[in-house]
Amino acid sequence: MDFSSVELITFDCYGTLIDWETGMLAALRSLFPDHAHISEEKFLSMYGEIEARLEAGPYLSYRTVLSRTAEEMGRSLGVKLSAEDCQQFAESLKQWPPFSDSVESLQALAKHYRLGIISNTDDDLFAASQKLLQTDFALIVTAQQVQCYKPSVVNFYEAIKRSGIPKDKILHAGQSLYHDIAPANILRLRNVWVNRRFGKQGPGATVAGDAKPGLEVRSLAELAAVMIPAG
Repeated sequence: MDFSSVELITFDCYGTLIDWETGMLAALRSLFPDHAHISEEKFLSMYGEIEARLEAGPYLSYRTVLSRTAEEMGRSLGVKLSAEDCQQFAESLKQWPPFSDSVESLQALAKHYRLGIISNTDDDLFAASQKLLQTDFALIVTAQQVQCYKPSVVNFYEAIKRSGIPKDKILHAGQSLYHDIAPANILRLRNVWVNRRFGKQGPGATVAGDAKPGLEVRSLAELAAVMIPAG
């Protein structure tokens, strides 16, 4: 893939820049302390299935999606969670950590490209994550702003419109084949699959997808190595 014309790289946030599975699992384990026998993959797949269903319906804030997902997981596990418990899970997102290579790689890429975000989240939740990422973004498109969730192409159209440049000068990078690579392909938007789950079983907390990315890397550091000109 030729990247010579790229001026803007847009990123998915949670799963790509923020290690949401680590943060999510820690929060879920604290919600369900009597279910230590349930595997990480089971927790993640339960989360992913419920979240995708809620996001596919009438628009709800992401904070509400997180709270209701926790509530439905509790119901499936025979645990009645309080509204406070569910809210606490939603608020835990603000502490979910960046991947170890995210901050350094973003700062290196920012010296050569404009950077953007297309994320299924609320503005204030992303603001907390942005502080952890220590990066300024030229554009930020959240689900709250467009009132819908990826894999809708609406989120991507909005980012392209705000960028002020032709889409052939944009590269989108994301961890989810379902949420990011598939809609990018529909729009013929150049894309990179940041396969953070390489070597692991299943799609984790996302929905399984079969979209074919323009390029696959296993980390943000690998993407930076590909994108930053030598010398």
